[in-house]
Amino acid sequence: MQVMRAEALKGHLEGMLLAVLRDEPLHGYAVLEVLRERSGGQISLPSGTVYPALHRLEAMGLVASGWSQVGGRKRRVYELTDAGLRALDEHQRSWQAMAKAVSSVMSLTSPRRGTKTA
Repeated sequence: MQVMRAEALKGHLEGMLLAVLRDEPLHGYAVLEVLRERSGGQISLPSGTVYPALHRLEAMGLVASGWSQVGGRKRRVYELTDAGLRALDEHQRSWQAMAKAVSSVMSLTSPRRGTKTA
């Protein structure tokens, strides 16, 4: 199995993080774990990629964070805001349109055009 690199996810990471936070508030490491689980292990990103993205989403007002204490350890927990939910909807529509277009181009079953001859 090939693990996707962070560069391949540029432009899609923020939408994926919003999707992960849609169901419940999570602390940063849990976000990493859910990304890995939902992708069948194909998306395994370093915390140095995910935490700055979470901070950007918070600065944009798409997620809010607060502190919780679990087992004596403080953890920052992130959750979607109403604006984040609307942004997630837009990311999903945009992704579906792009995925459809790329699939159409990459399709092995598309009709072949005539080949050029010299």
